[in-house]
Amino acid sequence: MSPSWTVADLPDLAGRTAVVTGANSGIGRAAAGRLAAAGARVILAVRTVAKGEEAAAAMTGSTEVRRLDLTDLASVREFAASVSGPVDLLINNAGVMALPLGRTADGFETQFGTNHLGHFALTNLLLPQVTGRVVTVASGAHYVGRIDLDDLNWERRRYDRWRAYGQSKLANLLFTAELQRRLEAAGSPVIATAAHPGWAATHLQGHTGNPVFGGLLAVGNRVLAQDEEGGALPTLLAATGDVAGGSYAGPKGLLELRGAPVLVRRSPRAKDADMARRLWERSEELTGVRFPLGQSATVA
Repeated sequence: MSPSWTVADLPDLAGRTAVVTGANSGIGRAAAGRLAAAGARVILAVRTVAKGEEAAAAMTGSTEVRRLDLTDLASVREFAASVSGPVDLLINNAGVMALPLGRTADGFETQFGTNHLGHFALTNLLLPQVTGRVVTVASGAHYVGRIDLDDLNWERRRYDRWRAYGQSKLANLLFTAELQRRLEAAGSPVIATAAHPGWAATHLQGHTGNPVFGGLLAVGNRVLAQDEEGGALPTLLAATGDVAGGSYAGPKGLLELRGAPVLVRRSPRAKDADMARRLWERSEELTGVRFPLGQSATVA
């Protein structure tokens, strides 16, 4: 890996298929566009098809747009069933941040349900077709996250939007670690990696439902953030770079807010192998989806 990895380091991806969730905007759109330009057939998995088609129209290369609503396990199942043939790259990019308390169609807290459980189900349903990598986009906010296995969906605790976001992003890293362990145990050549964009100026900060937070984030976007192209670089490194399974990529600048992508550290809680295993088992219970290599994958 070069000391300053850039899009110029993307390999030729002709003949490969990539699925990118949340590819209609932000770093997902930027990553999808770069993968398509490098020759990949890119499936934009988006909640709103019209927005996905608008994004795809501005990309160079082979793209398809398909509906995926990560807040609804029925939609996840339908999307996974619609994908035929091998998937070289699965990029779990879509996410929501610091929302007011809400519930998904299946009754999960919205941030945990979208950021973790939706992608958990999607990954395991598609895994028999995945031939290369599963990349999950986390966040530096995982440092403030705590996993409460007895109340993952904030049914007993007093809800805090930022703690809930931190929990969902910590779950992303624990998911990556346990997925990598299971892939290795199964003798699979597929690897699991993770990335975070630093502070990228995207639409994500515009849905907090709080005008004060929104105003502060808008100022940060102007002063501290990099653009969505810069924010997508860690994802692209994790997806195509010379990195090992379980790697975590992010910006190398101050506080990992911006800069060229490099491999970065994670919190001690994100390295807790026992918690990763227990969270996986609880996620299986909640979604009805299980690790499919050597066994069947179903959605309850």
